[in-house]
Amino acid sequence: MIKRGKPTKNGKVKLTFTVPFERPVGGVSLVGDFNGWDPYAHPMERKENGTYQVTLTIPSQQAIRFRYLADGGLWFDDADADHHDEQGGRLNPAEHLTTA
Repeated sequence: MIKRGKPTKNGKVKLTFTVPFERPVGGVSLVGDFNGWDPYAHPMERKENGTYQVTLTIPSQQAIRFRYLADGGLWFDDADADHHDEQGGRLNPAEHLTTA
């Protein structure tokens, strides 16, 4: 699940990525072109309900490509991405805005 915040006055938007508890086993990281595909840049925090979650802030007009990386080298995509291809999900932060 992806929640998109409203763009701020400085043109940034907060994105919150949540992975269901039944999906991965072990730790999960959000990786993508916004962090150089670095699996250590955005590790997801395990919440009390068992989900994994991470929030990042990016320019509201910057489309991003991303995937999740779980322990053991398991890559997987988010069904809520705007588009999918062989490189994973693509997200335009300004589309389908919801309050975060």
